[in-house]
Amino acid sequence: MKPRWLLPEHVEDILPPYAWQAETLRRQLLDLYDRQGYDLVSPPLIEYLESLLSGAAHDLDLKTFKVVDGLSGRMLGIRADMTPQAARIDAHLLNRQGPARLCYAGPVLHTRPAGLLSSRVPYQLGAELFGHAGIEADMEILDLLMASLALAGLPATRISLGHVGLFRALVDGAGMDGGLAHELFQALRGKDVPTLQSLTVSLAAPWREAFLRLPELYGGAAVLRDARLALPELPGVVAALDDLERLTGRGNGTELAVDLADLRGYGYHNGVVFAAYAGGQARAVAAGGRYDGAGAIFGRSRPATGFSLDLRAILDSMAAPAPRNGILAPADTDAALAARIAELRAGGERVVVELPGQSAHRQESGCDRLLARQGGGWVITAIS
Repeated sequence: MKPRWLLPEHVEDILPPYAWQAETLRRQLLDLYDRQGYDLVSPPLIEYLESLLSGAAHDLDLKTFKVVDGLSGRMLGIRADMTPQAARIDAHLLNRQGPARLCYAGPVLHTRPAGLLSSRVPYQLGAELFGHAGIEADMEILDLLMASLALAGLPATRISLGHVGLFRALVDGAGMDGGLAHELFQALRGKDVPTLQSLTVSLAAPWREAFLRLPELYGGAAVLRDARLALPELPGVVAALDDLERLTGRGNGTELAVDLADLRGYGYHNGVVFAAYAGGQARAVAAGGRYDGAGAIFGRSRPATGFSLDLRAILDSMAAPAPRNGILAPADTDAALAARIAELRAGGERVVVELPGQSAHRQESGCDRLLARQGGGWVITAIS
């Protein structure tokens, strides 16, 4: 029999002082979004399944825990992504005619981990901009993501930029059916060249050559010049490359790289997509892109773009937090001591009152200083 304190695989607690580090960063990021006009929403952890999976990619369906509602008998889903919830709120509850800027923070639940070291309970924090189809909205979201990474102080941050619209333009030009397009999308995303060669063997030469070139088109801004020469001059391809060219000039200290095979959200995203990496890790700490029309199932098809961060992944990329040191106060009923404790706490100090008989465990208090009576008053001294 397994111990009762064990958690399921890929489910874990956040312990001190990391939990405080996560909470501090959460507050700072939400303050950043608030200053730029993003309104905070707090959607429920569970809702009807069809709402959570509206327009979503197949992999989101696989990630979603499903339960039967004991009140209605309908199928419920425990959210695996908060973006569809933000789209529902914009489309059905706010009903704004112009742009709407929303942000959110909270845990999501996955049926399986995204990677070997990933949690099945990511803490998702993100921002979404609804109501503007132009590249300006993507620029704003990309700038906000870069500001978020800078605020977290992540080392060696890099953002990979792709464009699902370019892939779709090639699919339409080749007259490809949906099943083959989905397989091709997955092969490109995994940079699986042998599978890519096999899937494109029946395509006409110009289209086959275009798809086979996509995994090779990655790097700096010069990649866009190579892509214009290598890919068919379709309106959708040209527009996608124009979008990427405008975005690559906004690095501002963050490395921006183009990767035309870096695709995500098949059946969900339809424009610019991006993923952020830090500290040389292979796992993305943030991802996002354009997903126009996600609110159509709720009665309003609106342009939309945004990103979400995985706060747990960001913690893994940050330096270990320093211990939260404090001041230890004796268990004493002196009124002057109570006043001094209140004064210190009001000034932002962490003051722990030592309980009677617990002096032997003083080192576990996390305190490096002590309030001691001296000359009729209470002064701070170092704990020896």
